[in-house]
Amino acid sequence: MIDQIVDFNKKFVESKSYEKYLTDKYPDKKLAVLSCMDTRLTELLPAALGLKNGDAKIIKNAGGLVISAFDSAMRSIIVAVYELGVEEIMVVAHSHCGACHMSYEHFHDEMLSRGVSDQTLDTIRKCGIDLNAWLEGFRDTPDSVRKTVETIKTHPLMPRDIIVRGFIIDSETGELEEIK
Repeated sequence: MIDQIVDFNKKFVESKSYEKYLTDKYPDKKLAVLSCMDTRLTELLPAALGLKNGDAKIIKNAGGLVISAFDSAMRSIIVAVYELGVEEIMVVAHSHCGACHMSYEHFHDEMLSRGVSDQTLDTIRKCGIDLNAWLEGFRDTPDSVRKTVETIKTHPLMPRDIIVRGFIIDSETGELEEIK
């Protein structure tokens, strides 16, 4: 698959297909969107939000979560605010998310079946990593959105004038529901 992608890329560049995507690093709408990496949202999310290339910083991870105040999603948001001029942040979870009900127990069995040893997992735990918390999903999508919004709003490095709002997008229709 990767070889096919590399071959496509050569043709894409040769035909200058990139020209319609040219923009700079600053989001035109001064917006950052934190969302899930779900493949159903790849094109649906920007289309449903009316966003085109260059409009917003889109940050994606499993579940569209900030799981700790200093994780990579929060780091990206802080960089977007201070370096790229972002003034508003949308947290956009989605219906039927795979991170809902995700658990370490499931991953543990999968890891063992793919060759990761319990000794390796124990070593990681001894380094202070709580794998249960790190690989845990969430049970309630609206509550998860509220927690992520609150974590962003109350972050010690977040300016108080930044607007942060949370939503759930229907992963079929693209309809947004604001979560308060």
